[in-house]
Amino acid sequence: MRIKKGDKVVVIAGSNKGKEGTVTSVLAKENKVVVGGVNMIKKHVKPSQTNPEGKIVEKEAPIHVSNVALVDPKTNKPTKVGYKVENGKKVRVAKKSSTVIA
Repeated sequence: MRIKKGDKVVVIAGSNKGKEGTVTSVLAKENKVVVGGVNMIKKHVKPSQTNPEGKIVEKEAPIHVSNVALVDPKTNKPTKVGYKVENGKKVRVAKKSSTVIA
């Protein structure tokens, strides 16, 4: 998977198209990512000892990795990710501006 935790991404498809955020977690086996503040869902929580009354919690739902694109650090536009070997190390590179992604 070319997108990692902490990357700034933009949603390119679906009902949240155009929204930006940072990746909070990556679900590699399912090919999904969780982006902060994007794809919010409401989850009903049952009453418990700590929470005697039930409540409705808003949280982020995973998005398929094909529906997000990495934001180019130089131009702030969506870009694809490529790889290049620099000083014997394989690094990720933004295809549009050829800048190294940290």
